[in-house]
This record gives sequence, structure tokens and C-alpha cells, in this order.
Amino acid sequence: MSQPRSRRSLALAVPVVLSLTASLGFLPSAASAAPSAPATAQTEDATHLSYVVNTKLDHRTIASVKKAIPSAGGTVVIAYEKIGVIVVRSSAPDFAQKIRTVRGVQSAGATRTAPLAPAGTTDEGAVQVLSAAKVAGASAAAPDSEPLEADQWDLRAIGADKAARINPGSRKVTVAVIDTGVDDTHPDIAPNFSAAQSANCDGGVPDTSAGAWRPYTADDYHGTHVAGEIAAARNGIGVAGVAPGVKVSAINVTDRSNGLFYPESVVCAFVFAADHGVEITNNSYYVDPWLYNCMDDPDQRAIVDSVNRAQQYAQKKGTLSLASAGNSNDDLDSDAIVDASSPDDSTPVERTIDPHECFDVPTQLPGVVTVSATGVKNLKSYYSSYGKGVIDVAAPGGDRLYQIPDTPSQNGRILSTLPNGQYGFLQGTSMASPHAAGVAALLKSTHPKASPAQLQALLKAQANATSCPASYDQDGDGTQDAVCEGGTRVNGFYGFGIVNALRAVK
Repeated sequence: MSQPRSRRSLALAVPVVLSLTASLGFLPSAASAAPSAPATAQTEDATHLSYVVNTKLDHRTIASVKKAIPSAGGTVVIAYEKIGVIVVRSSAPDFAQKIRTVRGVQSAGATRTAPLAPAGTTDEGAVQVLSAAKVAGASAAAPDSEPLEADQWDLRAIGADKAARINPGSRKVTVAVIDTGVDDTHPDIAPNFSAAQSANCDGGVPDTSAGAWRPYTADDYHGTHVAGEIAAARNGIGVAGVAPGVKVSAINVTDRSNGLFYPESVVCAFVFAADHGVEITNNSYYVDPWLYNCMDDPDQRAIVDSVNRAQQYAQKKGTLSLASAGNSNDDLDSDAIVDASSPDDSTPVERTIDPHECFDVPTQLPGVVTVSATGVKNLKSYYSSYGKGVIDVAAPGGDRLYQIPDTPSQNGRILSTLPNGQYGFLQGTSMASPHAAGVAALLKSTHPKASPAQLQALLKAQANATSCPASYDQDGDGTQDAVCEGGTRVNGFYGFGIVNALRAVK
């Protein structure tokens, strides 16, 4: 199969996909059940770049900066005046330098290194479909379980199967999946989907037209998988989510031309979620094009500033955000990390960065819950990034190399929903974060008046404290594959521990 159209594919294993229809074949390149949303302002001159301009928070200053933008060679796409972020497009090579000199501008920079591309230039491919009988084996449903739940070791690992019998979650709680879009026609997602809290934010302007939030192509399966992990309904079809009684919405932030998640789209997503009453957002991605955004670079500093303003606004409106820690096995509390993959929309250049000055966005922003990944043995997954004082909690994300369950079909990964009524196994911190988001949704259901800060405290308090392993030489070559620092209660591998759904509902 072709890979997802983004370096984000490093977060995932190649999926094994199964269909309850037990048919062999291939998915079409575009899902008929999930029609593509219209392009959002992506057809301008290919020499244009997109920018964020961050201003002081007063109407007079914002109005003045908006008037100055055309003189600097830019065009306003949208102004988020409540947070002082203006999205701009310009073909002027010196636009950023000019606009930074304008009174009231606190930071400004390009959000990409490659020009805006016309719509319709995707590299579409097909996902191989295997029958449920062939992939899942004899996964006969036990009483009070879903047909494929026997392969969901992750639910049992955090007590989510037992929690569902006590409290599956409240319909008054919504988790927004900020991702590649969600196929809301999937039979396991449709019962819990909230269209009124969904949108397409590609380009920075929310599009709420019917179906705009759906994946562009069959390759954009990531968000649908995440949504199922959170809230797949217990309806006798397929799989179950961690919080099968809560609602889930979709905010598509995928750039149609290359599958990347640019800052202006993520700013739009956080503001939209906050303004539409979303209690929790899941963020299984990093903001492109930089794996780490360094504060001594004016463009990258502007990216951090704009996204942080948006997520802080969401926090103030009552939204808790959770994010994946990353899949580079990086120590986010170390003195130096080598980043050889940025920028990912043009030619990467190897650089050594200080993770205390260069940030993975949004996971390292203040107030965002950072989630590392574990496998079936409750050990840190081999790929999961970590770091003392950075990781808040851990959750199942899978480990297909060193933590293999007894059921061969699982292969150590996470089973969830895919577009077109399909199901498949993936692994990554992308899968860990939605497990924690599901537990947070259960906590919000149990404590409906809890603020984001209180909810985060509850999530940490009810996690299973997990000590650093005595040895983390997973491949047995005599060298430690990562070093865990900290004690039993809090450490760099697991933070405050592995989330626990059963405790969340008691």
C-alpha cells in the first residue's frame, strides 16, 4: 500500500486492514461513503506562502496591523481577533521582515517552506483489505463484548471494558479529533458523531458544510482510527472505544496538497473547538513543517506563538487538550536532539536542537497533556519519545517488535476503525493519546464541572503509577535503548503512570 502523504507516517506501522464483510480486494482511492470536502482557498498562485502575524490583543492594534498587511505585500485570509492571530498569504519575499516592523506586531513568520500548491495534487493509493476471518482469526464475541473486541488488548490493559459496564461516558461530553478527518459514516462512529461540532480547517478558515470534515482520500485513515479508539460505539458491530458513550467530532486540518498539518489550520481547529463547546481535543500529530520549532528562529517562534495562543484560548473556554509525545524515541528532557527531518515540506536539513528551547508543537505547549506509548507488557514502546517533566501520562500505543501478545493477529498493535467500514491495526503515540483522551472523557463525564486543569490533575491522580524498568535493552544488544529518569510516582517514561479507565468511573 502507499504510505500516508506525510512524514507523519513514521508515527504508524503499515496497517493491516480488515472488513467485517469478509471480502478480499482493494479500497478505491477515494471513499464513496466519505466524499472529499471542497478545497479551502488552496488555488492561489503557487509562489505564495502562508504566514501567521501575531499582534497585541486590542482591537485598535489589530485593525492597524490589518491595514498594514497589504502595504507589506500580503492578503488577509482570516483574522482571529480574540487571540490576536492573523493568517496571511503573500508572494512578497520580504513580507515577514516588513510586517515585523509594524507597531503592535509581536511575532510573524512563514508557516511553511514550500509554496502553496494547487488542490488535487495528492498521491493517492490503495489500502489492502483482508477479511475479518483471515486477519482476526476466530475472534468470536464474548458476552457483552464487540465482535472484534478479543483483539483489543488495549481496552483490557486500562480497564476500559469493565468501565463501560459502570459508565460508558456522557453524551454531554465531546472529544474533537484534530486530525486527517473522520469518516462519520462508519457504523461504529456514526452513533456517537457530532456534526455540529465538526469542520474542515485546511488553510485556516473553518468550513462547516456537510461532510467537509471527512478524509480526502482512503490514505487519510489516521483520524478515523483515532476516533474509533476514543468512542467507537458498543453496538454489536466491530470494535469498542475507551469511552463508547461520549460524542466525537472531527476537525480536519490536513493540507489537501501534501497531507501536512500547517499552523494556520491547527490555530483554526483549537479556536473552532473552543467556540463550539468541545470539552476535550485529541492531537495525534505535530505541527508541520518543523518537528521542533526553535524560539531563536523568527518564523518558528511565530508558529509556537500562534498555536499556543489558540490552545490557551481553548483552555480558558473549558477545553482540555491531549497530544502524542512523538515517535522518534527522543528524550525531550535532554540537552540535545538531532533533527534530520525538518522542514518536511521541502528539503530537510540536519540540525541539533535543545528541546528546552525548540518545541514539538502542540505536545510541549503549557497545559497540553503529553502522552507516551506502552505495549502489552506495560513497558514504554520502542519508538515512543519520553522525558522527565515532559511526559504527563502513558497509554497503550502498541509495540509490534518487542511486546507481542499471545494472539498472533494483534501483532502488538492497536485495532480500531478505518474509512469505508473497515478496521485495522496501527501503532504509535498517535494511538496512545486517544486512549488517554477517552479516559479524560470518562473523567469529565464523572466530574462534569471539572476545569481543564482539574481534569488533568484527575487524569494524573488516577493513573497507575509505573516505575522505571530495571533495564530497557529491548533488542538485547547490551546497550540501553533509552534511559528512564525519576521515581515510582513520576518518571520520564510514564509520567504519573498509565491511564486507568476503570478508576475514572468509580
